[in-house]
Amino acid sequence: MNISLPFPDRITPQMLLDEAKKARERSYAPYSHCRVGAALLTRSGEIIHGCNIENAAFSPTVCAERVAIFKAISQGATSGDFVAIAVVGGTGSDTAGAFPPCGVCRQVLREFCDPDTFRVVLEPNREDAEPVVLLLSALLPHSFGPDFL
Repeated sequence: MNISLPFPDRITPQMLLDEAKKARERSYAPYSHCRVGAALLTRSGEIIHGCNIENAAFSPTVCAERVAIFKAISQGATSGDFVAIAVVGGTGSDTAGAFPPCGVCRQVLREFCDPDTFRVVLEPNREDAEPVVLLLSALLPHSFGPDFL
């Protein structure tokens, strides 16, 4: 279900997707050739980029969404500082339409973001459509989080 909640500082879902595309340019994906970029929006209007970084051993590979969150936390952000994340991905120079976060990334987002207000922005599957905006709770229903501990 596409939702319509205001973004801070006049930042639109499309602007956030454009930032994710910039982040995707820095992706290191020599093995899968699947390049992913993320743009994490904070309440103050700051946009933090992340890109996927692969490793020959595969398990040390880190997704773009986790890079953005971990980068933000390492720079002093805290739970509750995040409003939305845009994610784009695909092989080659083109993006593949809607490219949702993997399960591990959804769980990491849940750790630091309110699932009932945090938005995930995805590219539409059709060129003439609007960006897809979903609540994290729609992508990770009945989630386990810090409030359970």
